[in-house]
Amino acid sequence: MNLDFPQVGMEFAYGFFHYGMGVLCDINFRIAVSGGENLPRHGGFIVAANHASLLDPPIVGAQLLRQTAAFARKTLWKGNIASWWLDAVRVIPVDRDGGSDVGAIRRVLQVLKQDQGIILFPEGTRTPTGQLQQAKSGVGLMACRTGVPVVPARIFGSFEALGRNRPLRLGTKVSVVFGRPLLASDYDDRSEGKERYQHASDRVMSAIAALEFPRPKVI
Repeated sequence: MNLDFPQVGMEFAYGFFHYGMGVLCDINFRIAVSGGENLPRHGGFIVAANHASLLDPPIVGAQLLRQTAAFARKTLWKGNIASWWLDAVRVIPVDRDGGSDVGAIRRVLQVLKQDQGIILFPEGTRTPTGQLQQAKSGVGLMACRTGVPVVPARIFGSFEALGRNRPLRLGTKVSVVFGRPLLASDYDDRSEGKERYQHASDRVMSAIAALEFPRPKVI
């Protein structure tokens, strides 16, 4: 892997937008990242992050050195250039109004089984207050079905930059902290029966909540 230009190992369209989005994020939100060494360089994995803004998926994705996939609601696909872009950057459409979207789940499982990564937001929807919300069972289901490492990530500042019903504030500093990967033995307990997936999601959410705002280094 070329650490200076990881886009070299990505599909052309994805790599092009990955680079461009990284530049835009750095310019407009002065992105600071810590814990990048916790991101797996091989094999399937999940990055599970808190969700406070529409900016979260591109900001997190731009920090990952490997090509990954993410979710977006199906209604965004309208047969226009936006639809082409969503497909180019490997976004998986999901029916958020139709309960459990079996097709989306299958695509996620396929991505993970192909030793690739995916970005998930355990809360499901953006927080209306900036505070962490309770996790839904989806990330637990994906993780338990595949047994891949789950990297907890916490985004600080994106709510202030573009929270729900809030104006865009360019120049707001956004920080992303990646925690230690959770292995299957950390989040999965097969003896928990019907509550297995929800409890796994709760453990992932607890790991996200435990991540602290990066303190400046004292020299």
